[in-house]
Amino acid sequence: KDYVFISFILNHLPKGLVGLLFAMIFFAAMSSTASELNALASTTSVDIYKRLIKTKASDSHYVIASRLWTLFWGTVAILFALFGTLFENLIQFVNIVGSVFYGTILGVFLVAFYMKKIKGDAVFWAALIVQTAVIIIYFNFVHGDDSVFSFLWLNPIGTLGVMVISFLIQKAQNSAAF
Repeated sequence: KDYVFISFILNHLPKGLVGLLFAMIFFAAMSSTASELNALASTTSVDIYKRLIKTKASDSHYVIASRLWTLFWGTVAILFALFGTLFENLIQFVNIVGSVFYGTILGVFLVAFYMKKIKGDAVFWAALIVQTAVIIIYFNFVHGDDSVFSFLWLNPIGTLGVMVISFLIQKAQNSAAF
């Protein structure tokens, strides 16, 4: 599984350096986790909750809401970590989660940079449609022992899907405008 690094540390490094290395790894992990949770909670609190749900409230209300969002996102992160044990190794788990979401994100990026006439509405709906389709494809054709194709194909499916569907939606919106 994922024991090459641990085996090297335990068998080839001096004991004091092992403790120092583990401390650095834990500090880096805690720092990354704190940054991740802070970014997710801030984005959710300010961009969604404050803008769309509770537009007029006191600052103390938003501080409490931000802490609750931090708790929510921490729980989501823990659930993702718990699902990591269901896969052969950590690298495979990270690649599968990435493949499910990165294709759609890359498609949105490519549409924004190379297909200038497509508006945000078309890209938004295309991304929602394609992301839903990619998740359905993953659970029906990739996940399990009887998989039809590799999870790595979800990246180009998501990317091309967003580009093609956003083009078609924009074309339909342009025809309806005339």
